Amino acid sequence: MAMDRFIIAPFKTGLQTNTKPWLIMDDAFERLNNAYVFRGRIRKRFGGRLMGTGWSSLLTAPLFSRFRINLGPLMGGALAGTVPGGTAVAAVGQMFSIGNEIFTVPSAGNPVVMLDTGAAATKTYDTTTGAYVFAGVASPDNTPVWFYPALPVMGLTVYESGAINNQPTYGFDTRFAYVFAGGFWQQSVGPSTVTPLFHGSNINFFWTTNWRGATPDIKVLFITNFYVVNYNGLGNTTDDPIWWFDGTNWVAATGANAFYFMPQNNTTTPPTPLAVQTGQYVKTARIIVAFKNRLLLLNTVENNGANTGGTPNTNTNYVNRVRYSFNGSPFAVNAWYEPNTQDAAVPSNKGAGAGFIDATTEEAIISAEFIKDRLIVYFERSTWELAYTGNAVLPFVWQKINTELGSEAQQSTVPFDKQILTIGNTGVHACNGSNVERIDTLIPDEVFEIYNKNIGVQRVAGIRDYFTELVYWNFPSVDQSPAEAYPARVLVYNYRNGSWAINDDCITAWGYFEQQPGLTWASSTTTWEQSNFAWQSGTVAAQFRQVIAGNQQGFVFIVDAETDRNAPVMQISQMVNDASGNTMTLTIIDHTLNDDEDDLSDNSDFILIENAQGVVLSGTGIYEVVNVVSTSKVQVLGTFTGTYTGGGTATRVSNIRILSKQWNPYVEKGQNVYLSKIDFGVERTVTGAITVDYYPSSTQLSMLQEGTDTQTIQGTGVLETFPYDPLFYPLEQVQDRLWHAIYFQTEGECIQIFLYMTTAQIVDPKISLEAFELEGMVLHTMAVSTRLE
Repeated sequence: MAMDRFIIAPFKTGLQTNTKPWLIMDDAFERLNNAYVFRGRIRKRFGGRLMGTGWSSLLTAPLFSRFRINLGPLMGGALAGTVPGGTAVAAVGQMFSIGNEIFTVPSAGNPVVMLDTGAAATKTYDTTTGAYVFAGVASPDNTPVWFYPALPVMGLTVYESGAINNQPTYGFDTRFAYVFAGGFWQQSVGPSTVTPLFHGSNINFFWTTNWRGATPDIKVLFITNFYVVNYNGLGNTTDDPIWWFDGTNWVAATGANAFYFMPQNNTTTPPTPLAVQTGQYVKTARIIVAFKNRLLLLNTVENNGANTGGTPNTNTNYVNRVRYSFNGSPFAVNAWYEPNTQDAAVPSNKGAGAGFIDATTEEAIISAEFIKDRLIVYFERSTWELAYTGNAVLPFVWQKINTELGSEAQQSTVPFDKQILTIGNTGVHACNGSNVERIDTLIPDEVFEIYNKNIGVQRVAGIRDYFTELVYWNFPSVDQSPAEAYPARVLVYNYRNGSWAINDDCITAWGYFEQQPGLTWASSTTTWEQSNFAWQSGTVAAQFRQVIAGNQQGFVFIVDAETDRNAPVMQISQMVNDASGNTMTLTIIDHTLNDDEDDLSDNSDFILIENAQGVVLSGTGIYEVVNVVSTSKVQVLGTFTGTYTGGGTATRVSNIRILSKQWNPYVEKGQNVYLSKIDFGVERTVTGAITVDYYPSSTQLSMLQEGTDTQTIQGTGVLETFPYDPLFYPLEQVQDRLWHAIYFQTEGECIQIFLYMTTAQIVDPKISLEAFELEGMVLHTMAVSTRLE
């Protein structure tokens, strides 16, 4: 009997959840996980590559892609001391390396003997004080001893001080500042003894801005993490000030370098010049921006200094305030002095155009960004413009743009040339300078899936990927474990066609990276089969502007849409076999992995274990997470022989999950549909495959499972994306696109298909680490009985 044929291509809509699955667009998907719409086709999610060059083995490659601190040179095979930050920093799960030898802190101890991939005689670490002792290490003298704090990445930024397309990237965790230099991450230190030590928690993200000084050769990077102990109350010695970096020295805006907006209060007669000012000053600010030759501080915490008649050293948070410097260098003594004020000791130091202005709202300033030469400021539930007047007396005024749509996440704001995108309390908002509106109408409920516990909304961050024309926002989801603090999902937005998708991943911060050397086979950690890119591709070219991402363990990796596997960026601190004999327990600090199931198929996470020293693993190296013991321990289905000595990494293996529309081309005729087969147009791979299941009549009954249970021959549902037997299909061996059919032989009120990898497929690295691209589908259907017949 003749079949009707319906082609679904090109794909444009992507994820759509604003209406019932039978009403969404034909090319839309009720679920689109770890895949996205890219130029008319469905493509596997972005992968990840390690940063760094110069590593000598796959074991040491992850060390170059992680924040680390040089503790000093090894002498006589020994070194002892205390890690920077000492008691406040030391923790289980941290790591040291000396040459190719890796030392892992497996548990708490006073001290604990560390795991060792070599044979050092002494390797102890006190997890309460941070004291370490190494002796009998085989590496030669002057080999640096590296410490890996394993703290979450809280900021990544480009310091605009180098040549075009070759500017250095700086990073921050909760305690230290780092720079990517020499082919690896290392703590950023200058010739002075001042090195930043921060005190924020894992919600104090860094805001940075570049400032060109009085002359073109002066380039300053300002940073703030907006952390104080008491935002309204007594100051504390661990309050973090604003810092700046001039390419050589780190300087804290404290003491003589503080941003004083009220001069020192010196009542002696005659006034006596003071070495250190004592007037009121800005302790910190949530946002720092350069605008109209002035430095602006938004949402400030201001301290009353030690003024006579006032409570000494008291902080006050002005959540709706912008404080601006005068027109010129923000480092001048009087750069921040308010009008009609002057220094009693030095009368020539007086107000010269600086000041502040508060918005007429009690909402807090959350984020800010520019549209051309206009500064848009996001409050909690409203959007304003800080408009420049050109009036030296009152250079800025507040103008409200929208009274109900704002931003809840400081790092979620993403700039474009004609609009700004941000995550608000009601959706994803776009501001064009005169209006603010939601752009996530296809997925209107997704913003409400952001998990607010553990201050989840503040952890949302976003970035624009120019290469793939996508925007990524990491977010903590309500469907991840409630105990997890860190985001485990990524919202993907294709700004060319307005489509959406969701990835599974743990990312805490985003940034850009320009100092990549050209990739070679010697510097690649992927195999030929896993490399789904051409060698002339921009993603592997020298000084190509890459998107990078940092995670909860201090790893930073390159986000690469043409790499088909994720980067190995979770450290395994301990590995033990369980009494059951078929599982092992892994210590992975803040892993964010899940073991849950849903009604479509097994939804447990899978991980690839690599570089584990001292053991021989069972199976393929990819294991299912069967039990989340805690936020730092998981049980996986697999075992090993030997004794774990460290060096192991875990890589999240993403399972593609694509749930289609509930199709019925004859719905308007009141007839059911018979689906004979679907021809899938897929990109040719070497060994790839995926399973195609299907559900009739708006049920979630898996026909593959039902066929197995009833011993009905339904086929395997396996869609192979590699060429068929060359004996029968010789041309497929060289085709770029293959058309492979899956047969269904079922009817219903509608038919819905589900593409995913089974457990057997995902534990096979030749399948799960392969590429996947779906270019189109042709449905072979026929109208059958009317409903209820």
